Order: sequence, then C-alpha cells, then structure tokens
Amino acid sequence: MKMKNILTIIFGAAVGLFSCSLCAQEFPPKKTITMVVGFAAGGAADTAARIISKKLGENIGANVVIDNRGGAGGNIAHQFAANGPTDGSTILFGSVGPLTIAPHMMKLPYDPFKDLSPISMGVNFPNILVVNSGTGIKTFAEYVAYAKKNPTKLEYASTGPGSASHLAGELLDEMAQIETVHVPYKGGAPALQDLLGGRVAAYFSTYSTAQAYIENGQLIPLAVTGPQRLKSLPKIPTIAESGYPGFNAINWYAFVASSKVPVPILDRWNVEIVKVLRSPDVVKQLNDHGLTPLPTSREELAKYMAKESATWGRIIQERKITGE
Repeated sequence: MKMKNILTIIFGAAVGLFSCSLCAQEFPPKKTITMVVGFAAGGAADTAARIISKKLGENIGANVVIDNRGGAGGNIAHQFAANGPTDGSTILFGSVGPLTIAPHMMKLPYDPFKDLSPISMGVNFPNILVVNSGTGIKTFAEYVAYAKKNPTKLEYASTGPGSASHLAGELLDEMAQIETVHVPYKGGAPALQDLLGGRVAAYFSTYSTAQAYIENGQLIPLAVTGPQRLKSLPKIPTIAESGYPGFNAINWYAFVASSKVPVPILDRWNVEIVKVLRSPDVVKQLNDHGLTPLPTSREELAKYMAKESATWGRIIQERKITGE
C-alpha cells in the first residue's frame, strides 16, 4: 500500500475518533439547564439572565432555569458553580466582583482563574449614583459637599463586599477625599428596598433597577460611574466630568462554568450564548434596561478578566480594602 494511502487512512481514523469524542458530549447536556445568578431576583443580573435564558432555551430546545443564589457579594453562587455539576448542565452568570475583585480582598474557597472556565462576556453597564429624594441632595456636587461636611454620616448601599457598586464608592471616597459608610446587601433588589425606605441615603445602582423610581421622583440620579453619559439620562453627568477625571467603575457579567466541564461543551456553550447575545430582539431588550451585550470568544474573556483583576487588585491594595 502506498504511503499516501496509509496516511489518508490514519488521518481519516483520527478524524473519526475526534468526531466520536464530540458526539459523546451530548448537547444540551440535560433537558433542564441551570443558570446560576449570584444576586437576588429583581436586580440587573437577574434581569439580564432572564432575558438571555429565555432565548437560549428556545434555541437549544431545553428548559433554562434561573437559580438565584444571593449572598457574600455573589461569592456563594460562584463557589457553587466552581464545585457544582461538571457535565455542563450548570452555567454561571458571573460578575466582576467575585471573578476579579473579591480574590484580592478575602480568602475564598475557590479560585476563579483555576476552578472556573470562561465561556463568553455577557453584558456591561455603568452604575448610577442615586439618592433618596428625602435627603434633599439634588446634585453630585451637593453629595460630595455633604460628605465632606459630615464624615461617616452618609451611608451608601452596594450589592455586596467586592461588588462594582462597592468599589465605585471606595474609588469615589479616595478621589474626592471623603469618608462615607459602605452598607452591603445580597443584591440590587434588597439594596433598593432599604434606599427607598430611607435606611440608607445613597446607592450605586444599575439603571434598570432604579429607572422606575427615578421617573416617579423617589430617587434622584446624581452621576454616572462609566466614561460616557447614559443615552437614557443625557442630562446626568459622569463622575469623571464632574471634577474627577479618570473615574471609571463599570459593572459586567460574564458566562463561566466549572473548569471540569469538558472543553467541547464549553466551546458549544460559547457558540450558543454568542448567538443569543447577537440576536436583535435580545439586544433591544437588554438595551431597554441600560445593558450592553458583549459577546466574546472564550480567550477574549480570559484576557479581560486578567486585566480587570490587575486593575482592581492595585486599587484594593492602595485603599487597604478587606471583605470584613
């Protein structure tokens, strides 16, 4: 037999074996898929997850169930995903805090870079500094002035230690040389509840969480934490343009899964999630809630996470922030 024919047979056999290995990885892994969210129902993470999961379920022919596991700034959900099912039937809508901030603040029972594998970026968005209308504060300048005049008297809510809403407050304290008090919650919904009840004065909220209360006057928007103003609130300035150039604290959520999930399944999840995030109806729904879809490759998400980890790690070290 000629060498060319022998090589052809060997190559064909190798391709067949590879194809069979992929065939053995059934997709979807189960008819019911669990999408874990690290925050309580009603916040931005939950809103985005429900929009995405509905379309995802339709596309893959499975029932995608949202599992809200709030607490510890999202770390409880991330630990669950890291130690959870390894067949790919559980995916996590992970967030900036547990993935790139919390590891610099506290000892975690999981390593986000070793125990979780990237799938795709999900969405990003800035937070909005809002105050209860009962505070009498109407502008960002008044907020800073009040905080300077009343050290440790102004309390602001966050979605938990190490969350983007927490770090936004820490960054503002440092740049504005003020001293406010951080009050952590298990998600956007409970933080909002206490803000509306007057138990805290301020909150670095998502637009989707605060929108209805901004419109009815219960909450006053003061400034945006990202580099650009929101299209939905064009008159509200960014913190960067309000005297603190360089201020940038955006929130983002990304899809990850246990690092023990087979690579072919992770790759397939990337294909399906990217397809959903590029779907015009999903893009519109997310945009309506102030959320920007950002589909990426698995490698792009890994690089972005590493960059964010380095950035926030430096700030946490400089501010001596802990998860206490």
